[in-house]
Amino acid sequence: MGQGHDHTSGGANASALTRALILTGSFLLAEVAGAYVFNSLALLSDAAHMLTDATALAVALAAIRIGRRPADRRRTWGYSRFEILAAAFNASLLFLVAFYILYEAWSRFRSPAEVGSVGMLVVAFLGLLVNWISMRLLAEGSEGSLNMKGAYLEVWSDFLGSVAVIVGAAVIWVSGWNWVDPVLGIAIALWVLPRTWTLLSEAVDVLLESVPRGVELDAVEAAIREVRGVQDVHDLHVWALSSGRTALSAHIVVAPSLAREEQLEEALSGMLTTRFGISHTTVQVELAGAHGGLPTPHWNESPAARDGGEGAPRPHPKAP
Repeated sequence: MGQGHDHTSGGANASALTRALILTGSFLLAEVAGAYVFNSLALLSDAAHMLTDATALAVALAAIRIGRRPADRRRTWGYSRFEILAAAFNASLLFLVAFYILYEAWSRFRSPAEVGSVGMLVVAFLGLLVNWISMRLLAEGSEGSLNMKGAYLEVWSDFLGSVAVIVGAAVIWVSGWNWVDPVLGIAIALWVLPRTWTLLSEAVDVLLESVPRGVELDAVEAAIREVRGVQDVHDLHVWALSSGRTALSAHIVVAPSLAREEQLEEALSGMLTTRFGISHTTVQVELAGAHGGLPTPHWNESPAARDGGEGAPRPHPKAP
């Protein structure tokens, strides 16, 4: 029953994302055309911001659709990392657009240009309306899905950008201060850049299999050591498979009396999920001492030790 609910929720989220993407993508083209016709750098800058929204919506939608595909013999982790590749591409593109807007704004300060403030005001108002409708479409799904929440916040930030363009257009209309347009363009570009840098750095962290933000490796190790029977931890790795999916692998040294106790691994997995949100755990259990039982694994021994040199483990004496 729970699985059916997940499919239903995912279908509803995909439908909402599709409608929001159609709205945002269509208006993105209209805003670019308006920026050209009315010679407004602020509209072009807001269109770049809306490009962020459209890409975020497309990535969120693709993550739902492609993420449903099962893992196979070639992609054993499945297809969820597709969203990370798309996010890195999105961030790289936005850097280029933002720097172009900053360059164009500098040029307009040197050679001021006439701006069609009325047309700019109309286009910005329509953008505000489109963003409000998209927010309404995404609001419900954002309560239970981080993927949807990210898309919702992207649209919300662009809603605020449209408000800024409306205010700027009104000021130009009343006062004739055309310099307000490049100032707005710079402000929106500078607003987009930190978010773009954050997006790119998070994508790179996932691709480099870094420890996810918000997870402290020392705290994870300390929590593992607190589990009853655990004597030591080594080869500990924590990384993100994709956004919201964290994995862990480790070698755990335990007391021989607990070597065959299945509840140990269950306790570790449950604790790591509850405290750190780690959804995939792989634990290799090693025995401390291994007297009369299974031999202690020696993955971390030096080649000399494994070949019988100095420091090599001595064989147990045969029983009489």
